[in-house]
Amino acid sequence: MTDNTGEQPRIQRSPKRVRAYLRGRLVADTRGPMLVWEHPYYPTYYLPAEDVQAKLRPTGETRHIDRVGDGDVHDVLVDGTVAEGAAVQFPDSSAAPGLVRLEWGAMDEWFEEDEPVYVHPRDPYKRVDVLASSRHVTVRIGGVVVADSHRPHVLFETGLPPRSYLPLTDVRMDLLRPSNRRTQCPYKGTATYWNAMIDGTEHADIAWTYRTPLPESQKIAGLACFYDERVEITIDGERQEQPRTPFS
Repeated sequence: MTDNTGEQPRIQRSPKRVRAYLRGRLVADTRGPMLVWEHPYYPTYYLPAEDVQAKLRPTGETRHIDRVGDGDVHDVLVDGTVAEGAAVQFPDSSAAPGLVRLEWGAMDEWFEEDEPVYVHPRDPYKRVDVLASSRHVTVRIGGVVVADSHRPHVLFETGLPPRSYLPLTDVRMDLLRPSNRRTQCPYKGTATYWNAMIDGTEHADIAWTYRTPLPESQKIAGLACFYDERVEITIDGERQEQPRTPFS
């Protein structure tokens, strides 16, 4: 494992078997994937070239990847299906020699062992814990109480503030309207969002719910959570400072 500063990214080998598919065709199957932190938030999989089973066709272009360097862009071809510019190799990079970076979103499915994984690889240094609590949580938007609960489930996720997930019966659902937004998390699953209508003002995508979360986050199924960064939250009578996060 390396954890260098400056231009070198943090890199380590993952013990997981990793597979990528395109239109149901196997693109890569490796037992030696490398986790590369191109930025501090989460890693990306870089795969040994010999474990990429699809054909890689050079495009003649180069692409710069932060902290890794310039790589040669390739189209990915498998059984007549083409993902244009979906692979990058780094023949001159000291950080990723002999490795292939497949564009995550260009693939239809990624698997860690036999379980699908979404958005990006799971970070081995990130943990998610969900704990039942009896703390008194109050949520206000524009001075209006939109949730009041003594039955939160508190989700602790490495690198983010604790999140209070609340029973819908403790939320002013008359103030919420379903949003079209959907997001995916490799640790929790697919979230659906709500807009809040407060005194004629819409606060877009300010709360979310995981209806069918992944097994490790089952305790938050069907509960609502609000962005601490955008609302006023009081816990046991003490107003919480709004955190500064990538979601602020």
